[in-house]
Amino acid sequence: MAGYRGASSASGGGAGAAAFATRVLLLLTLLPLALAAFAFVLQWRGGMRDPAGAAWPADTQSFPGMENSPLGSSSSSAVVRGSYFAVSKSSSAAADCAEILGRSASSHGISLYRGWNFDSESSITPKICITGSTSAGLHQILPWLYYHKVIGVSHFILFVEGEAAKPAVTSVLESIRGVKIIYRTKELKEKQDKSRIWNETWLAGFFYKPCNYELFVKQSLNMEMAIIMARDAGMDWIIHLDTDELIHPAGAREYSLRRLLLDVPDNVDMVIFPNYESSIERDDIKDPFTEVSMFKKNYDHLPKDTYFGLYKEATRGNPNYFLTYGNGKSAARVQEHLRPNGAHRWHNYMKTPNEIKLEEAAILHYTYTKFSDLTSRRDRCGCKPTKEDVKRCFILEFDRLAFIIASTATEEEMRNWYKEHVVWTDKDTNLKLLRKGVLTRIYAPMAIIRGLKESGVFTSAVTSAKAQSETKSSNMGLGEEESIVPNVTAGHEKLQATVRKILEMVDAQEEAMPPMSPPGFVELTESALS
Repeated sequence: MAGYRGASSASGGGAGAAAFATRVLLLLTLLPLALAAFAFVLQWRGGMRDPAGAAWPADTQSFPGMENSPLGSSSSSAVVRGSYFAVSKSSSAAADCAEILGRSASSHGISLYRGWNFDSESSITPKICITGSTSAGLHQILPWLYYHKVIGVSHFILFVEGEAAKPAVTSVLESIRGVKIIYRTKELKEKQDKSRIWNETWLAGFFYKPCNYELFVKQSLNMEMAIIMARDAGMDWIIHLDTDELIHPAGAREYSLRRLLLDVPDNVDMVIFPNYESSIERDDIKDPFTEVSMFKKNYDHLPKDTYFGLYKEATRGNPNYFLTYGNGKSAARVQEHLRPNGAHRWHNYMKTPNEIKLEEAAILHYTYTKFSDLTSRRDRCGCKPTKEDVKRCFILEFDRLAFIIASTATEEEMRNWYKEHVVWTDKDTNLKLLRKGVLTRIYAPMAIIRGLKESGVFTSAVTSAKAQSETKSSNMGLGEEESIVPNVTAGHEKLQATVRKILEMVDAQEEAMPPMSPPGFVELTESALS
């Protein structure tokens, strides 16, 4: 009996264990199914509210300049509520738009910037203005302009001439919110001929010289006018930038120029951005902003031993470490008595500005990125291609050499010279300098501009302007031009008396800072030994 009872007890224990195992197995089977069902309920479109949909409302999905355009209308885009992306279908645009922007307006684009409302200016802090003088076309200006809108710039004051002053270009630019166009008219020239700058000493060394010197003076006069316009518009910061330069706000908590300047201490008057120079790897670049990712770092962002040790390899037989300038650009607080100090810096009539130099952020300078840049410089300067005469036209040595080559060499000789002095074809050298930090890869601007292009923003700006022009009977730009210049002049004349009194108190003024090459090897050696 004892043996029987033991067997019965063992049998009962086995049955209990089997039942427990069955329950555990059932639980493990039902739990994933329950979690999956719960996840399905959460993601169901008709279910819980998606916080992303609240942060990016459907009625704020258009860029400035997209009003009345296919991409700006709700009927032309299929928007998924609560999604970070919007798939848009734009109607067919004119063939000239596709030719200018290199993209068919009837293609599909994915907008990576859905819901970014640039028009609510009252909430923008700080307010940033970029001013510049340009003769470029839409293919260069639009990517440049919208890229800076993405990183936080709200206003643009553009002084246009040449290609940039043509109605096909200005009609588009004037349709974009926050953009002011100033034409190089006879009236503007007469106003600037009366500027106080001509009676001061800081820019006198650049007066009455052709080509780059003349451009430098013109830029300074334009900056003087832009200061008044920026102040009247309530801007906090002003930056002078060319349309072959992009601001790279590295070091900020987010990729934002606004965030970068918001973190600047209140007692700082000027922020200096060291510049990086494009280092192209092909001689057939057509769109520098989306094809160039390699840049040479500024001296200010390199250890001295690295700069010294790799100077010759980085220079590659050229006169200086950079092909063109190396002293960066700057942003200035808009305040009383602010004045330009040449195209690269700002100054103040009443005090020496308190300035800081950024350790990570930079200006990306896309210089000589296209082979045609050689001939374009040649065609707009009427100097003789001799070593002596080019000194009258060009401030920097490489510009002088390039002008002489473009003026005297054959097409084949120019191409060979360009490959040898500008194009970085030696992959081993490139890799070495990348590892040492002299060269660097920067992809953010490329990605942003490609995203904007694929979204149809540039094409939309063109089609929007075209639609607006059809509703206007008057000449676009003429009224704007006449309204802007007198306002600026009025502000300029109010400052005259104050400026004259200030000048009487100033014994000597610093000369304007010209575009300068980075420090040379000999200069650095002498400086280190002294």
